[in-house]
Amino acid sequence: MGEHIYTSQVKIFKDKGPHRRAYIAPFPEPVHYGLHGAVKRFYGVEPEEELPTTLDHVVAAVAG
Repeated sequence: MGEHIYTSQVKIFKDKGPHRRAYIAPFPEPVHYGLHGAVKRFYGVEPEEELPTTLDHVVAAVAG
């Protein structure tokens, strides 16, 4: 078994509707998640503000 090198420390808070804030240590500012475009239409939700989805974050991380 390999050596343990890192444990991610993340706290997620659900705000109003689909809006969520993720605090990822050691960064002090949150990452904001929500809905936009086809995703909001799929769920039938009209958010107060369109924000990236968690899926957008995963795709950006893998593609980057």
